[in-house]
Amino acid sequence: MAASSGDDSRRPNPLPTALVSNLQSVLAARRPPPTEDASVAAAAAETSAPAAADDGPAKPVVLLTCAGGIQSPGLAALVDALVKGGRCDVHVCAPESDKPVCGHSITIRETVSATSSVDFTGAKAFEISGTPVDCISLSLSGRLFAWSAPALVISGINAGPNCGYEMFHSSAIAAAREALMYGVPSIAISLNWKNDETKDSDFKDAAGLCLPLIHAALADIEKGTFLSGCLLNIGVPSSPSANKGFKLTKQSIYSPAQSWQAVSSSRPAPAAHFMGMHQSLGIQLAQLGKDASAAV
Repeated sequence: MAASSGDDSRRPNPLPTALVSNLQSVLAARRPPPTEDASVAAAAAETSAPAAADDGPAKPVVLLTCAGGIQSPGLAALVDALVKGGRCDVHVCAPESDKPVCGHSITIRETVSATSSVDFTGAKAFEISGTPVDCISLSLSGRLFAWSAPALVISGINAGPNCGYEMFHSSAIAAAREALMYGVPSIAISLNWKNDETKDSDFKDAAGLCLPLIHAALADIEKGTFLSGCLLNIGVPSSPSANKGFKLTKQSIYSPAQSWQAVSSSRPAPAAHFMGMHQSLGIQLAQLGKDASAAV
């Protein structure tokens, strides 16, 4: 400590007396306890240590959505698998109804309703009236959930494949892509659905099949080694219980041709009705009959 001159010692203290007294009281309170109390303090610290260890670090948050809607069996199977896996905290925001092939469409200048009445055991869920992309955008805005951002976003499990150029039309892929645009790692999971062959119970098998991949992705995210700037698109084949493993592939150039079917005999003058035939055959025929009967 530097010695002070006689002049300095005679100078009045510029700090108020009450403030000096408060500072002295605080410093006195921060002094170590007397020697005889050291053993008691150590014992108290040992007693409280296990309770702090039991709390552990917070689990990473995983946000789920599904183009098939809030009631889709694929979403229910994935929620159930993740909750039982216990590796993460699960939150859900999905459309109130099926929203297939709507791409990266969003809702603007219209009201989007959000309802929290959906019951998922072990997961907080909202259903909204918008698109799958709206679900992700609204969730990441901070308006629905208390967290600032999830560790991972998963879109799935969706019914039907998402391969090649179909990804440009797929609302399932668009939801995962929206998360990527926010800087959040994302995964899209789709089950190859075959009419009269695939069953709703296959979603449960697909969820169990993908669970190790999801846990591995979470581990890489926590370590900071998950591939940035890309989303992971997982295609599960039909009969997932017979799956022999996974293979990393490139995006195909498959592009299903869009054809058009006239549903009325009218010519384009003054008006005519056409239907895109990029749907399953059953839906095509049912819609064709409906439109043809309604056509003038």
